[in-house]
Amino acid sequence: MPLLNDLLDFSNHPLMPPPSAQMFAEHLPAEWIQHCLTLSEHATVRRRRLPGDMVIWMVVAMAFFRNEPITDVVRRLNLSADGDAGMNLLARQRLGAAPVEWLFRQTAQTWGAERYHKDDWRGLQLFAVDGAQFRTPDEPELREYYGSANTATERQSAYPVMRLVALMNLGSHVLLDAVTAPYRRSEILLAQSMTASIPDNSVTLFDKLFYSADLLVTLNQQGNNRHWLLPARKNRVAETEESYGSGDRLLKLKVSPQARKKNPSLPENWYARAVTYEINGVEKTVLTSLPADRYKAKEVAELYHSRWEIEVGFRNLKSSLLDNALVLRSRKVDLLEQEVWGMLLAYNLIRREVTKAAEKHKKAPSEMSFKFAFQFIATEMIVLGNTVSPGTIPRRLEHLRGNLEAVFITKRPRPSRPRAVKMSKTRYPVNRHAAPLK
Repeated sequence: MPLLNDLLDFSNHPLMPPPSAQMFAEHLPAEWIQHCLTLSEHATVRRRRLPGDMVIWMVVAMAFFRNEPITDVVRRLNLSADGDAGMNLLARQRLGAAPVEWLFRQTAQTWGAERYHKDDWRGLQLFAVDGAQFRTPDEPELREYYGSANTATERQSAYPVMRLVALMNLGSHVLLDAVTAPYRRSEILLAQSMTASIPDNSVTLFDKLFYSADLLVTLNQQGNNRHWLLPARKNRVAETEESYGSGDRLLKLKVSPQARKKNPSLPENWYARAVTYEINGVEKTVLTSLPADRYKAKEVAELYHSRWEIEVGFRNLKSSLLDNALVLRSRKVDLLEQEVWGMLLAYNLIRREVTKAAEKHKKAPSEMSFKFAFQFIATEMIVLGNTVSPGTIPRRLEHLRGNLEAVFITKRPRPSRPRAVKMSKTRYPVNRHAAPLK
C-alpha cells in the first residue's frame, strides 16, 4: 500500500507529519508545508531538533490542547523528544506568523468556496461576514499594538483587544477568509478587504453594523451575480423609488460625501430593496440587492436568519478551541498572531475532516456538532501520537470517520431567550495613570 509505505518511511521524509497529525496529512499536502516554510524570516536548511514542519504541527496542536503547557503538548503528540520550553519558544519565534497565516489562507481558498447543494439557497451559495474580539494578555507591547476597548482617553479596558473579521461558507462552516487587526480598525474596512474572495452566484449576509454604501455597492458590482443582505438601520434616510407589494419596495439612498471622498467612483445615490416583515408583533426590515422579480419577499425575510450560522462558528472558536479562556496564550505580537492563525487553521482542519465524514454518511457538513467532532479528533490525536506501529494509522483514520457519525445533530438548539450584550469580564476600566495602592 503506498500510504503504508510512506508511513513506514516516515523518518526519511522530513516533511511527513508526525503520527498524531496523520489524520490531516491528506488535507495539508507536503508541498503546502514546504512552501509556507519559505516565508519564515529565519528559514534554514539545517535540520534542527524541532524543525519548521514540526513547529507548524505544534502551533496547530496548541489550538487543540488550549489548557496544557506547550511542552506537554509536544511530548504527548511525539512532535519532539525534547521537552525544553525555551527550545519551543525559540522554534516558534524562528517560524513567525507568516507561514501559519499562508497555510490558513491556502486551506480557505481551496475549501472555502466548495458547494454543498443541500445548503444552497435558490441556486446561490450562502456566505456571511462578521466580526469578533479576542482579549490578549496585558503586556505593554500588546497594549500598544492592539489598543484598548475603552474609548475614554485616560481609561482603558483591563486587557488589550484584537479584532477579527471573517468570511464563512454557511454550507460547510469553513472560513473562506479572515483578517486580524488592532481594536481601533473599522470592521467595515476590514470586510472591504475580503470582498474579492466572495465567489460568484452567491448571497453574503451581514450584521447591521456593516451598513456601508462603499462595501455593499462594491460587492454587488464585483464578479457575477453576487448579492448581499443585512438589517436596515432605523435612522436611514431614503425615498421609495418603486413598490413591489405590501412590505416590499425599492429604496433610493444617498451616498454620503465622506464615502464619495474616500471612493470617488461611488455614485451620488444607490439603490436597495427593502423587505419588511413581522416577528412576534415586532416589525423588522432587511435591505438586499436580490431582485424582486426573481426572489419573493417572504423568502428574503426568512433567509436573513441563516446569518446565525456564523455566530455558531465564532462560538465554536471561543468555547471549544479557546475553552472560554479569558485571554489568548501568547505575550508577543508576532507569537499572538501565530497563535490566532494556528487556531483558525485548526478550525478549518476540523471542518474539513467533518466534511469528509459527512460525505461518507451522505449528510450535510452543517449537520455535525463541532464540539463533539473537536473532542473526538483531539482524543484521536493523542492515540495516534502514542501509536507504536505506523501500520495501525490507516485503520485508526477509518475508525475516526466511521465514528464521527455519532456527532450528527438532527436539530441545532436555538437560544431560549433574546440575545443580549453580555457583561464584560470586568466592569471596572483600568486607569493606566493611577497611582499604585500603598
